[in-house]
Amino acid sequence: MNKLYFRGLMAAMSLPILSLVACSDNNDNPEPAPEPGTPSAQGKYVLAAQVNGQNGTANVLVTAPSIDEGTVSTENNGLTNDGATQWVFYKNFLYALTYNQGNAGTTRSYILDESGEMKARDVEYKISRFSSYGMYDQYILTMSTGTGTTGADSKGFYPQTLLVTYLDVENETAKSNDTSAGLYSMENFLGNGEYVTLSGAEQSGSRLYCGVIPMGLSQYGYADGDGKWVRPGNDHLVKTEDGGTGSGAYKAGTISGTQYPDDCWVAIYPNAQFQNPVIAHTDKISFPAGRYRSQYYQTVWAAENGDIYVFSPSYAKTQTDPAQQTKLDAGVCRIPAGTTDFDSYYCNIEQLAGKSFMRCWPAGGNYFILQMYNEAYGEGFSGTALQLAIFDADAKTLKYVSGLPSSISTIAKDVFVKDGKVYVAVTQTDGKPVVYGITPATAVADKGLTVDASSVTGFGYLTPQK
Repeated sequence: MNKLYFRGLMAAMSLPILSLVACSDNNDNPEPAPEPGTPSAQGKYVLAAQVNGQNGTANVLVTAPSIDEGTVSTENNGLTNDGATQWVFYKNFLYALTYNQGNAGTTRSYILDESGEMKARDVEYKISRFSSYGMYDQYILTMSTGTGTTGADSKGFYPQTLLVTYLDVENETAKSNDTSAGLYSMENFLGNGEYVTLSGAEQSGSRLYCGVIPMGLSQYGYADGDGKWVRPGNDHLVKTEDGGTGSGAYKAGTISGTQYPDDCWVAIYPNAQFQNPVIAHTDKISFPAGRYRSQYYQTVWAAENGDIYVFSPSYAKTQTDPAQQTKLDAGVCRIPAGTTDFDSYYCNIEQLAGKSFMRCWPAGGNYFILQMYNEAYGEGFSGTALQLAIFDADAKTLKYVSGLPSSISTIAKDVFVKDGKVYVAVTQTDGKPVVYGITPATAVADKGLTVDASSVTGFGYLTPQK
């Protein structure tokens, strides 16, 4: 059987009786593709398409027997739905995750039924905001850091706490971690006084690898020792009044953003209970996460041999204050399979590419595909990322992908690996969305399935379920 898996970004859900908070973007579908000549009814590719019309936007889940060729239409075809911020394929289920700033959104999951048609499952979930997610065994894990409800200090400040949701995809249930005992405090997580959040959750064996993102000093952290955790010369970073909006809101007596931009940490947990981590550290790269507004993009990935590659886009170069800007280029380091620390491996991605990247995903073997920014960090940096490149971790080489159209307006938030190719869906300003198959060794893209729609926001592969 061919090995097939699906990768993408973001997740969070809760049962209707739960009120869960989590803000973000990676998907994984390890189900095998059909052998050549096998009837497509045994499995289909599923594409989440959007069609813009005079009366608004319609969201449709359409199926296709192949993503290597042909055209699929949304007209009088497919299952209409409410759309999603992120489509997540995992273990033959498709989850539609909806993010609404400050308000709960409704999401649900889907299957391909025995007749080969898309079908919504029974349970709807309520979600609010989420920052990152990953998978472990039968669960989709969602993580965020938020204000805890226990352990207040003498001034009434509560510690920032890890909030985890466990989504059992087969049993269609959800549960959250119990923070009442104070076991999940993210304050002073690294011994420097700052609180942290986690970016991504990558399973290798029984271990769970999570990028650690230092967030600065909370009110709780600053009050600890009356500001002792403020680094010399950084007093000007302390907020003197409340301000900001949305994900950029802050309180007086805090520092927004880390004072340690020239370090990278990875938390290695023995299982998915998020307790007793080993912290791996390197000063060769900056923190391991891509960033777009409130979303943290996973950049800690396992290669097929189990080695963990830790990518940093050096997003801290975009900080306005020199005290919070990293001096390190975008790069990648490695934690060998079965170990809990970095080895000597290092490659300067920014030097190879001439610029940095927003996101990255495994592309089969020891290849990775990077979504590159259009321009280098610095004056005029827009944050637009509409180019792709293939990184060969063994050879430490990077090739920009050729064969893609010049009119790309968006790149889907996930990739799909099958039969030695990595597939991406792109939307064009002057044409229909197209799925392209890229051969990592050559970085050449071949045109595949065309979708008669306005955009494609996610795609993967499902086999029928009862």
